[in-house]
Amino acid sequence: MFDLIIIGKGPAGIAAALYALRANLKVMIIGKDAGTLPQAHLIENYYGLEKPISGEELFEIGIHQAKTLGAEFLDDEVLGLDFDGNFVVKTKTQSLSSISLIMATGISRKRGNVPGAAEFEGKGISYCAVCDGFFYRSKSVAVLGSGEYALHEAKDLLNVTDKVKILTNGQPLTVKIPDDIEVIQTPILKLFGDGNLEGVEFKDGAKLELNGLFVALGSASASDFARKIGAAVEGNQIVVNKDMQTTVPGLYAAGDCVGGPFQVGVSVGEGTIAGLNAIKYIRDKKRG
Repeated sequence: MFDLIIIGKGPAGIAAALYALRANLKVMIIGKDAGTLPQAHLIENYYGLEKPISGEELFEIGIHQAKTLGAEFLDDEVLGLDFDGNFVVKTKTQSLSSISLIMATGISRKRGNVPGAAEFEGKGISYCAVCDGFFYRSKSVAVLGSGEYALHEAKDLLNVTDKVKILTNGQPLTVKIPDDIEVIQTPILKLFGDGNLEGVEFKDGAKLELNGLFVALGSASASDFARKIGAAVEGNQIVVNKDMQTTVPGLYAAGDCVGGPFQVGVSVGEGTIAGLNAIKYIRDKKRG
């Protein structure tokens, strides 16, 4: 059990961690990669730098700072987020709990390229099996994706229907799929339906009738997790107040996942605000 779990180990997440660690809180930082910061060749517009440094160097300095103060790190992919009185983060390898949680995963820049997807959003296209699976009880559904996240969404859907397929849209599978989930790897030509989604047409001419299609491309984004736990989202950005708190008490977000400008300085500032308010929330919970 942790006081604070931070999902994301970029500038926002590490900035939040530094304050929480100095407040003597038990902190876990989860992240499977370094995000976009290491892609920066040289950073010259950040306060306090005597000379330009690479994004990779700045990233490594931040990780070292947090480790020096006692942060625990888990290099893993987050697959699910629940709340049972505490926040429960499910990764590929384990399940972890905390009093408060900060989303600092950046923003998903991956977009599906299936013709018709935008037209059927909210009319058969969904991005959250936990949120919307209930509406497809005993109906025919599919998950668009080819990795761990797609498998996780498909397993969630098996709780409401046994008619679940995974569509990889021509991409190779990166995870073993159980026998009770059919996989179709044929590239998709388009989605079709009259008002609501009715099915998928593949490039080989075959058609698959569907009531719902759940998009789970690549890895889950911060907004995907926010939706799962009931936090407000606008587009692919998490809604927060001036304290970087979401609409769910104890759940904070900072950095690119709450909107631009997408700058290191902004992310550090937002992470600081989120960290300070998470400290207050945790202390109040412990006293209460």
